[in-house]
Amino acid sequence: MGDAQQNENELIDMKKKLIITGKKVHDIGYRPYLLGLAESMEIERFFVDNIFLNDKQIVYALVDSSEEKVDSFVEIASSKYPEKSGVDKVEVEDYKGNVMKIESFYRYLTAMQLSKIANYGGKMLDKQEKTLEMQEKTLYKQDL
Repeated sequence: MGDAQQNENELIDMKKKLIITGKKVHDIGYRPYLLGLAESMEIERFFVDNIFLNDKQIVYALVDSSEEKVDSFVEIASSKYPEKSGVDKVEVEDYKGNVMKIESFYRYLTAMQLSKIANYGGKMLDKQEKTLEMQEKTLYKQDL
C-alpha cells in the first residue's frame, strides 16, 4: 500500500464496542489491561467499564480511532486476555456515540480506582476493629 493510500485510511475514523463476557472478567485488572493496549496503539478515544448483565460479569470497551488502529485493537483484545481472567466470548459491534479522549479516561479510571481503594480500606478498618474487640474479650475471659 502506498503512503497516500495509508494516510487516507488513517483519516477514516472507526468506532467499535467490545463486549467481553466471562466467569472472571472483573477485579483482575481488565480495564487497565485494555487501557494499556489502547495506549500502546495510540488510540485517541477510549472508554472501558465493568457491568453485570443477567448475573454475568461483562467488560465493555469503546474505541474510536483510525480504522487500522481499531482493527488492530479489536484483533488483540479478542484473542489475548489478562492473566487469571475467564473469558467466554468477545463480541464486537459498530458504535455511533461519543467516546471520551483517552487522557480523560485516565483521570476517570484513577478516580474510580481510588474510590475502590477507599471503600476496601474502610472495610478493612471495620474488620480490624471487630477483631480487636474479640481479642480483648478473649483476653478478658482468659484473665478470669
